[in-house]
Amino acid sequence: MHHLKQSYITRLELFVTNAQQIKQEFPWQNASVNRLAAVLYAVEDKMANVEAIRMYHEMVKDNTRGFSPFRGTSAICIAALLSLSPQPQQQLAATLAVYDLLKERKFRASDYLVIAAYQIAAHTPYDRYTAAIDRTQAFYEGMRSKHRFLTRQDDYIFAAMLGLSDIPVEQGLEQLEQLYVTLKPEFFSGNSVQALTQVLVLGGEDLTSRVLSLREAFRARDIRLDKEYTLSSLGILSLIPYEQQQLVSDVSDTYEFLRPQKGFGGWSINKQELLLLSAALVSYQYVDDVRNGIIQSTLSTSLTNIIIAQQTAIAVAAASAAAAASS
Repeated sequence: MHHLKQSYITRLELFVTNAQQIKQEFPWQNASVNRLAAVLYAVEDKMANVEAIRMYHEMVKDNTRGFSPFRGTSAICIAALLSLSPQPQQQLAATLAVYDLLKERKFRASDYLVIAAYQIAAHTPYDRYTAAIDRTQAFYEGMRSKHRFLTRQDDYIFAAMLGLSDIPVEQGLEQLEQLYVTLKPEFFSGNSVQALTQVLVLGGEDLTSRVLSLREAFRARDIRLDKEYTLSSLGILSLIPYEQQQLVSDVSDTYEFLRPQKGFGGWSINKQELLLLSAALVSYQYVDDVRNGIIQSTLSTSLTNIIIAQQTAIAVAAASAAAAASS
């Protein structure tokens, strides 16, 4: 039996409705990215505005060329973010400008680069673009020099998040490496461990022991948050100062609530992705508690961005894997 707060259940119901509406409106778009757009609206307690998403989707197409990644997998996510932004047109122009600057630095055209450009444009004034991009590049190249085969386009988004932070580059890279060495023996996939370390460094404390004990607490409830796609979620949950059992029950109860809903059954969405969404929705609850003064924390603004970055990275990865499998 779940013990979720009524206000939270209302939000989950809104998420389910949003997911159905967006799927209906954009049936040919990637399902994971559609669900991500539904989350972005739900956590603002808004009904999905499919007309606005469609309008900004068209606007993105009008401003880009045929094979631009802006028209690719991440398109609906970008359109949803623009539709929720206070100045969508300026935001799109800024994103396209940052994207071009990143490509000049030899970052490769991809959905990941689109989202990285969006993050930088959304959180940096115009006169600071170059500084943010310098830092993004320094973080990316630093990670690549240590882990040549692990560091790929899927690290662009977190390189940008680190670039936007105020973490000194050398120190940040050292922390990433220390965490990697400590955590790699504990988990199977090196690529996911790298994503996990990026989340933890952004959170700003050494949480290795919390990550490991949280993993065990989830395992005891038969929930695996240490698989390829969900490991960075375990990192985000570790940043949240809720009591561990509470976190585990909240994620578990959210999962159990969503599973029987229309569009969330086993045929529509696999267990890992549903756990991922459940973890994200629980994490956003915490952001709300901070906003409403229930908890004190310095994390809240960056946490929202970390969750968006991580969810988008994974939605794009899932979509790319699906595209590769079908081609």
